[in-house]
Amino acid sequence: MKKRALISVSDKNGVSEFAKELINLGFEIVSTGGTKKMLQEQGLPVLSVTDVTGFPEILEGRVKTLNPFIHGGLLAKHGEADHQKQLEEHGIDPIQVVCVNLYPFQQTIEKPDVTVEDAIENIDIGGPAMLRASAKNHQFVTVVVDPVDYETVLAELKADGETTLETRRKLAAKVFRHTAAYDALIAEYMTNLAQEENPEKLTVTYELKQSLRYGENPHQKASFYKKPLGSKFSIAYADQLHGKELSYNNINDADAALQIVKEFTEPAAVAVKHMNPCGVGTGKTVFEAFEKAFAADPVSIFGGIIALNQEVDAETARKLHEIFLEIIIAPSFSKEAIEVLTSKKNLRLLTIPFEQGQKVERKMTTIEGGLLVQDQDRYSLEDANITIPTKRQPTDAEWEALKLGWKVVKHVKSNAIVVSDKDMTLGIGAGQMNRVGSAEIALKQAGAKAEGAALASDAFFPMDDTVEAAAKAGITAIIQPGGSIRDADSIKKADEYGIAMVFTGVRHFKH
Repeated sequence: MKKRALISVSDKNGVSEFAKELINLGFEIVSTGGTKKMLQEQGLPVLSVTDVTGFPEILEGRVKTLNPFIHGGLLAKHGEADHQKQLEEHGIDPIQVVCVNLYPFQQTIEKPDVTVEDAIENIDIGGPAMLRASAKNHQFVTVVVDPVDYETVLAELKADGETTLETRRKLAAKVFRHTAAYDALIAEYMTNLAQEENPEKLTVTYELKQSLRYGENPHQKASFYKKPLGSKFSIAYADQLHGKELSYNNINDADAALQIVKEFTEPAAVAVKHMNPCGVGTGKTVFEAFEKAFAADPVSIFGGIIALNQEVDAETARKLHEIFLEIIIAPSFSKEAIEVLTSKKNLRLLTIPFEQGQKVERKMTTIEGGLLVQDQDRYSLEDANITIPTKRQPTDAEWEALKLGWKVVKHVKSNAIVVSDKDMTLGIGAGQMNRVGSAEIALKQAGAKAEGAALASDAFFPMDDTVEAAAKAGITAIIQPGGSIRDADSIKKADEYGIAMVFTGVRHFKH
């Protein structure tokens, strides 16, 4: 049987060497367009698809490989008499090796000035058809979509004259993952173009960023995937400058810290443990901000994750160096800061391009047997319909404290309470089964600092007990969504103690 390989790639890394080795092994090469031209320029003998099909490329190259002389050669079962007879009758030669990858659709739509016409023209049709045909017929056809697999294929062909079924099956599986991911990006682009909010089928794709040592616990296997066109302002696209490999829990905590520090434009520092903030501070400098975040909870910060929204300088680095931390996230680190912090070999240093800004993405949460999808909670006080139902209005200083508490409380696990002043958190109560329980934790942590401070709640007060507890601790201003059927009780209690209370009209549940 004549040995024939079809090669047509957009990623041309290593393809010339691959084709040359195939020729040395007795393969005839069939190719198209730019790949054919490049191989011929390398002095390699190449047949064009037109030579094989006897039919010219038409419609600006949209139709060239969709032809029985190609697909018959890809889909024929070798050794089956009826298939062989039909191939002979129609003069079709089998194709044993296929090396194809696809038009660069992702790279095209990533361009800021891409037009719809450009995007559509970069939707490959013939490539996926050849890949799927070859992968379906992997019992007989070796199909390669990734240059990393060239070496394996050549090694087996040189050793045995053919690849193993195990290898062909693995390569076929990779092909179907590749074409599925390709189609998922196209489906997402077209769905957005058509402004469909809730399509009847949701197709998503992610790329492996790294395998993890384990998940939340050592007995759980885990991996970290990133979205191909995902937000660059994210942990998935962070650069790790130093330290040991990130763990599953590290990644979750780092994401939580980053989402909180994104809330601030002034210098800010956020400390996170187990996906909840334990201290948040702002200041005129990043050093001042971190000092306040540390002072907010100097116990819980031990072994925590720190996110800062300004470059880490030498002074701040020396302060950070004093504490055992898992991760420090920042837009950048000064040369001196890196020298200080890299003396701790396990401390992870991550940089993230804060200048990229926010990108709207939908949040996906898996449940057993399903997936929940929702918009990210980007709601801010600027979006809120503010009302003040109490007799007393907040002072300017109280407003600043309320704003900080409201920015933080939406990132705390519900039920959530945050006690704060104008530039730092003083106490945080998270994840309790009742709201007054969270309030008691936050107020106890704040201690004497609660006197004259503000309290933020992620959801309304079902009873006036939280206001009572806040008042007894010295809280003078409260911000909460409102909307309880017993709001009047809370308003009355606030007025009784002279507390200014703000209703935002929106809750910030976080489960």
